[in-house]
Amino acid sequence: MTRTRKTQAMRVLDQRGIAYEAAVYDARGAFHSGTEAASLLGVPAETVFKTLVVIRERGDARPLLVVVPVAERLDLRALGAAIDEKKLRMATQAEAERLTGLKVGGISPLAVRPGKFEVVVDERALARGRIHISGGERGVDIALRPHDLVAAVDARVISFAAGD
Repeated sequence: MTRTRKTQAMRVLDQRGIAYEAAVYDARGAFHSGTEAASLLGVPAETVFKTLVVIRERGDARPLLVVVPVAERLDLRALGAAIDEKKLRMATQAEAERLTGLKVGGISPLAVRPGKFEVVVDERALARGRIHISGGERGVDIALRPHDLVAAVDARVISFAAGD
């Protein structure tokens, strides 16, 4: 179930010579979460990662793209402690879409303008041989090695596990 039309995320990977597999699934209808996306893709939820937009309250600082497992919620305090930021907040859906130029559900660190965001990846991604992330459009998935993602977007890998 490969996609013939390339997304920006795929073009970035192609330019860097990074191997990946792209798949499309129906993101309309009852699909509302990353765990549902995992089910539609037929892959374990622990291999699927979402990209969240986080705003630093310091006006001069770049926003963050935070890559975390879909089944987890982001612990902003743990993230703040890991990156030495005192005040962080989740972007609203409208802010996330305006800042990235992508629709929520299709936000990918590979599909945004380089340098506009700081990208951080949860260290749990590195424990996987392959992870799934958004391909830059709703319903488009990219499977790749986590180390390749980190290298492609110059991400920091940190521990900021979600709390319950």
